[in-house]
Amino acid sequence: MGVILYKEPKFDKPDLIAAWPGIGNIGIIAVNTLRGQVDADEMGEIEPWDFFYPKRALINSSILETLDFPFSKFYYKILKQKDLLFFVGEEQPTNGEKVYAEGKKAYQMANLVLDIAEKFGCQRIYTSGAAVSFTHHELKPRVWVVTSQEQLTREIKTYSNTILMSEIEGRSERGSITGLNGLLVGLAKKRGFEAVCLMGEIPDYLSGVPFPYPRASRSVLEILSALLKIEVDYSVIDEMSFQVDEVISSIYEKLPNDIKEKIEQRKMGRLPALESITEEDGNWLKEHLDELFRGGRGNEKPS
Repeated sequence: MGVILYKEPKFDKPDLIAAWPGIGNIGIIAVNTLRGQVDADEMGEIEPWDFFYPKRALINSSILETLDFPFSKFYYKILKQKDLLFFVGEEQPTNGEKVYAEGKKAYQMANLVLDIAEKFGCQRIYTSGAAVSFTHHELKPRVWVVTSQEQLTREIKTYSNTILMSEIEGRSERGSITGLNGLLVGLAKKRGFEAVCLMGEIPDYLSGVPFPYPRASRSVLEILSALLKIEVDYSVIDEMSFQVDEVISSIYEKLPNDIKEKIEQRKMGRLPALESITEEDGNWLKEHLDELFRGGRGNEKPS
């Protein structure tokens, strides 16, 4: 188990930006868009053997050629304004019981990522993911922020459309971030790095749908590009958002009127959880989400 480096560039205090798949793929879309914009090159990878089961066996003429594992790759770009390291994982390592990273494998992978950050003199670590929120899909997603120190908190608060996780209405001062996004930030602080987690809002009623939510990815990318002082072309992510918005609108129209009325109230202001959709409504949405997504019948809510 370890890291294979194809190149060892000469960096000047780079920032590391890490992402894995998650709810709405919000973080990984933002990070991959930025990585593509700066035309980052492959630098290395974490060997997969101890973290993942193979996705499939690749066969050629009835002969097994290789096993195909989820990738965990490093990329880099040296820019005038800021040197960048990227880490993109195709999956989060788990113990097999949950979707998101936990346990010994997650801890080992996070430390391997930070070993590379330390090796090349990184000062700041960014992660990004989703913030399930009681918002509306027609509102601009805000970016929830968690940092490792007060100085970073003051810096992030100067950017528009950001809100500290502790300032979210209806939440206590304490909270948690699931998966490697939270684990990496926590370990980064422990090892002396500056660390920031940027989480794009996704409406709670869309958090279980099987497609991305690029509206929130755009909000995250706006903050990330501003922090890094990098100009970004948003045309690709905007086109993706337009296509997804059409799908969301078609699903939304199939919701029972009483649920839609509660959700529409959110346009007047962001409401705490239980004042908007009841637990019963939420359970109904979870049970019928696949039917709604596929346009199937059976979407009448029982009285």
